[in-house]
Amino acid sequence: MTFSCTSHRSLALWLFFCCGCIFVMALIGAITRLTESGLSITDWNPIMGAIPPLSEAAWQKAFEAYQKIPQYQILHRDMTLAAFKDIFFWEWVHRLWGRIIGIFFAIPLIFFLVRRAIDRKLALRLLAILALGALQGFVGWYMVKSGLEVRTSVSPYRLALHLGFALFIYALMLHTALRLWTIPRLAIERKYIKMGYFSLACLIVTMVWGALVAGLHGGEAYNTWPLMDERLLPTAAFTLLPKWLNFFENLALVQFIHRWLAPFTAILILFWAHSLRQSNAKTLWPNLLAMMAVVQIALGLSTLLTHVNIILAASHQAGAISLLTLVLINLWRLKPLSEPLP
Repeated sequence: MTFSCTSHRSLALWLFFCCGCIFVMALIGAITRLTESGLSITDWNPIMGAIPPLSEAAWQKAFEAYQKIPQYQILHRDMTLAAFKDIFFWEWVHRLWGRIIGIFFAIPLIFFLVRRAIDRKLALRLLAILALGALQGFVGWYMVKSGLEVRTSVSPYRLALHLGFALFIYALMLHTALRLWTIPRLAIERKYIKMGYFSLACLIVTMVWGALVAGLHGGEAYNTWPLMDERLLPTAAFTLLPKWLNFFENLALVQFIHRWLAPFTAILILFWAHSLRQSNAKTLWPNLLAMMAVVQIALGLSTLLTHVNIILAASHQAGAISLLTLVLINLWRLKPLSEPLP
């Protein structure tokens, strides 16, 4: 499917810019999680929530609301109002940036629609992205709500859902922008395209398990590599019943899966990038992809060995999104030999 519009490049630049905003959002989200700030705002007010407490009384009210949840009562009973303001800041910025992204996307979209600069198919796709963005706000609150009554942190499942939903919106927006930018595509054997999609699938699974590791605070345990508690597979890997639950909720097994999925996926991507370089796809993009795969593995290991240093952990999440971006760009550039070039 192709889109017809009067200003392909301006539309694409706008969507690339919005992709960049989502990238920044993911980084802010990572810092929010790593600083345990995500539960500091205990209500969801899409409109007035954009305004932070402006008086000492308002700050005290927000702090009292936080003091009622298990995270404060079990983990942070000695927290001061000043310390609360620090964690409140990151969660407020995270939510505010989400609202700003909505404005950056909605206002130009209205402008393009009014000027009839886009056709019906593209308009429907962009409106769907806008709706998904609004839904993501609800998914974020759905995640936060899981940590307000019983748990001292959010549900790992809901954290994975929130991140996965953001990445889906990001990928859909990037794909649309690439279509509009009309990047020259290369005719190549179909096997290279299948290899790329398999690499993409493995990367997505690896990222999902990374979100589960983060939700379980799994990076704070077994901070050695390649062994875990002096074993390849730790003895605690299958302690939950039923057994299948260990794959999703057992910190030891979840981390084991992620720590070996990651190098497997990186090797697969490196092999794909090498195959592209050996074919007629000898451009900069496969080289960038290979470099990012190596950097991401280094960031992952560094995050683990430093007991989840905040800067390294946030960089690791940024690296994962960068790797996803490069996989999608390399895939978009390829076209089966059997199909005519545009």
